[in-house]
Amino acid sequence: MSAGDGERGQRPLRRDAREHRARLVAAAQREFAARGVDASLERVAREAKVSTGTLYRHFPTRLDLLMAAFRPRIEEFGAQAAQALSTADPWKAFVSYLENLFATQAGDRGFNDFLSRRFTDSAETERIHDQMCDQIAEVLERAQNAGAARADITRADIVNLIWSVGPVMDATRDTAPQAWRRYLHLMLDAYRAERSHRLAEPPMTDQQLYDAMVALNDRT
Repeated sequence: MSAGDGERGQRPLRRDAREHRARLVAAAQREFAARGVDASLERVAREAKVSTGTLYRHFPTRLDLLMAAFRPRIEEFGAQAAQALSTADPWKAFVSYLENLFATQAGDRGFNDFLSRRFTDSAETERIHDQMCDQIAEVLERAQNAGAARADITRADIVNLIWSVGPVMDATRDTAPQAWRRYLHLMLDAYRAERSHRLAEPPMTDQQLYDAMVALNDRT
């Protein structure tokens, strides 16, 4: 992402403005990673050694700053997702996609929040979340059609897994930062077709899933 991407249609930023923007993005990446997407923007400005007015001139809304801070993570995940989707073996593709998904969010509370919620005021974040849900559906359906994954798993179950693993990552980030891998693979073992048995509760519908992701954001 170039320094002027946030100023499309306007003349290039001056050197001092480019430096301010770069410091703000770097500070936001640190603060969001440590404290989540609801981190104090005033603290971000202090860490970047600029005024809050300067922050809002570059990033009028929190979502603008979130997208600038998370763009490298989003691009990293996109490249890894494409690689997983191209894997020939359906079960390996499914496992690889989820491993990449969780590895990208491990150690970054903000990106975990971003994946777990819906930000309905932003068409760009809605597009990213829709794409992720479509990818989950694709790798899951391939594994199910191959008889490798149990037939009653839905993408809502995978998003529920994201919600479940996030707190594990938070709790173990300093003492056992790879512990989430064990939990993920325990769950993957439960997703195998040969482990299938009748479940007491039906899966969430797509609308229930969407509403729950919106509600997570509204509660903050």
